[in-house]
Amino acid sequence: MTTIRQDDLIDSVADALQFISYYHPQDFIQALNQAYEKEANPAAKDAMAQILINSRMCAQGHRPICQDTGIVTVKLKVGMNVQWDAEMSVTDMVNEGVRRAYNHPDNVLRASILADPDGARKNTGDNTPAVIHYEIVPGDTVDVYVAAKGGGSEAKSKFAMLNPSDSVVDWVLDMVPKMGAGWCPPGMLGIGVGGTAEKAMLLAKESLLDPIDIQDLQERGASNRAEELRLELFDKVNKLGIGAQGLGGLTTVLDVKVKDFPTHAANKAVAIIPNCAATRHTHFTLDGSGAARQTPPKLEDWPEITREAGGNTRRVNLNEVTAEDVQSWQPGDTLLLNGKMLTGRDAAHKKMVDILAKGEKLPVDLTGRFIYYVGPVDPVREEVVGPAGPTTATRMDKFTRTMLEETGLQGMIGKAERGPMAIDAIRDNKAVYLMAVGGAAYLVAQAIKNSKVIAFPELGMEAIYEFDVEDMPVTVAVDSSGESVHNTGPVIWKAKIEEGTV
Repeated sequence: MTTIRQDDLIDSVADALQFISYYHPQDFIQALNQAYEKEANPAAKDAMAQILINSRMCAQGHRPICQDTGIVTVKLKVGMNVQWDAEMSVTDMVNEGVRRAYNHPDNVLRASILADPDGARKNTGDNTPAVIHYEIVPGDTVDVYVAAKGGGSEAKSKFAMLNPSDSVVDWVLDMVPKMGAGWCPPGMLGIGVGGTAEKAMLLAKESLLDPIDIQDLQERGASNRAEELRLELFDKVNKLGIGAQGLGGLTTVLDVKVKDFPTHAANKAVAIIPNCAATRHTHFTLDGSGAARQTPPKLEDWPEITREAGGNTRRVNLNEVTAEDVQSWQPGDTLLLNGKMLTGRDAAHKKMVDILAKGEKLPVDLTGRFIYYVGPVDPVREEVVGPAGPTTATRMDKFTRTMLEETGLQGMIGKAERGPMAIDAIRDNKAVYLMAVGGAAYLVAQAIKNSKVIAFPELGMEAIYEFDVEDMPVTVAVDSSGESVHNTGPVIWKAKIEEGTV
């Protein structure tokens, strides 16, 4: 009989969450570097370079890979011969570990969890509660799997109850383009097949805890239907040409994971859950000997990557940029932003639109300004701001026309594609949408030289900040005529892949 002490579980969960906030799994880094080396689209290659550089910086600086430090999911496999030396429930112990990890003074993590999800949506302040699953198994240890899942990738999860004769491959190939780039490819796709609706989703989520090993599977060949699906989908999804950050390219997924489970004769439940470029998970075992500690990887395990400025790169002074300047920018151009920009995401946009609807004046003048869709991590030590990568821009689509036409806003910066509603508003107002790389939050933060809250401080990380930036890298994603690289890029690269010209 093994006795697990309360503090050992709490400390182990806290240590694991701190660890995965700044260390990518090494299998992910190796797979991403391989994709970077073979990538033929310069824009996609640069996006992967930023992710790799950001990952190395986070490993060195012990700061979050992504500003979205995720919703915590924990799975515990509890041995039947385990007893607990504890006053708290196991659920409460796990949540206390989450609380300590996210409030760690040396590496504060962003609290993103909101209570009353369809009501007040009030931030719990410490990223609790976690989503916790239990399995009771033979043995005298407790195996704990910890993951922190970003909201952008989680939002792209898909589920269907197919007919028994329907093709899983066809459904996945139909869904992946509809997921857009908000899940920050290249990453992994977790797919669950069978069981019931909730079982398929759980299978998909659990599959993402497995290491990237598609090359090993390609070498040895499939031994069951799940492995056949992995091989077929890995090949066909990458042939879609979606590419890194949806810019078009050779690699959309680094691996495809499939788990299946027996199901009712009338059903075929299928779920997709993507894992983004901020892949964060680990595992530890408690055996009664004390708290588990994660083993740091070696810095030499990261490739040395240097970004190269292309001929279409230009510096932009946001304090002086004109409408004529904006209209000269072409889709795919790389800009290095300098000067003052504003921030604002879902909650701030909702507040501003409500204020405008009442005929009242906004607390900040947006005329000629650029707004960055971001909710940064709180700073520590000498930082002016913590990791500050972009959030998914499509969530702001419904606000875009009002913001452009009633405030004089000139441009927006975010992650992934814009939908037709936003693109129409951008074209009609001769505005622009710029894309920053999702999964490069610490790298982006190095370009921010000053930060202050100027409106809606009650919103916490969703307040409106003013940033002073120096050479912040972005790509022109939707130009003033409404052309979107997220529409044109994948089409071009899918054709190149099909033609065998790359």
